[in-house]
Amino acid sequence: MLYRFRVILDAEEDVFRDIEIMADNTLEDLHNTILQSFGFDGTEMASFYISDDDWNQGEEISQFDMAEGGSSIRLMNETTLDDVVDESQTKLIYVYDFLSMWTFLVELAEIAEPDPQMDYPNLMFVHGQLPTAAPEKEFQAEEDDLGLDMDDDFDIDGYDDLSFDENWN
Repeated sequence: MLYRFRVILDAEEDVFRDIEIMADNTLEDLHNTILQSFGFDGTEMASFYISDDDWNQGEEISQFDMAEGGSSIRLMNETTLDDVVDESQTKLIYVYDFLSMWTFLVELAEIAEPDPQMDYPNLMFVHGQLPTAAPEKEFQAEEDDLGLDMDDDFDIDGYDDLSFDENWN
């Protein structure tokens, strides 16, 4: 089977690429195709995240195993596209360069039969120019997500009123 993806830069301007790739290719293959289609040099780390319909970031599928303590994570080169994407699960988030945070919304647009005359992966369509720097992100938590239950009159700098021994250590 052939997967057709639209890879959209998470920015105000419309910048996207339409990519065809075989369903049994790995996420590392898709990663390399995205790098080439947007003109990145591939020197930075990247990860895919499984996403829900509201583009909430879920499980990470990493380029390298950086886990400590024997915990296992999924790796791009060991995970095929058809393991993580299908008709019911169509969205991934791709982050390239964790300092700049180039963020892309990757959506499965169509599942088709491959053309035996074509080589895959294939860059089908290009729209928009990649900006010179990653778009600014505004990271904010919802008030409920902060896990804080403070009164409005709580003074975080009012250490004198706290009831503990400062020299406990």
